[in-house]
Amino acid sequence: MSNKCCVNPENVELVRSSRLEDGVILDVAQIFKVLGDPTRIRIVEALRIRELCVGDLSALMEISQSGVSHQLRVMKQERIVKSRREGKMIYYSLDDAHIEALIDIAIEHVTHQGVRKNG
Repeated sequence: MSNKCCVNPENVELVRSSRLEDGVILDVAQIFKVLGDPTRIRIVEALRIRELCVGDLSALMEISQSGVSHQLRVMKQERIVKSRREGKMIYYSLDDAHIEALIDIAIEHVTHQGVRKNG
């Protein structure tokens, strides 16, 4: 069995010159790491529909308010969600349309042709 390797210098150089900076790559990886948690995806999915407060999210997710607050804090640090104050209440929503687009594309990817990996 032969272990041949195809190396096309033009292709390698084209890709090398077009690569993202390391800082950008690390930031993108961090977003996917944060979104890699099922509870956070459930929160994001809820916030796609409507902005909600911690109490609403807690009831919806059936987890403690402190648990929801922790998840929101992590996502806020990565600019996945944002908050706004109305009197004593703080409401959370998705930070911008880019987050919704990421989720939409991921959902489309896992549900296209009706085939899902897990269940």
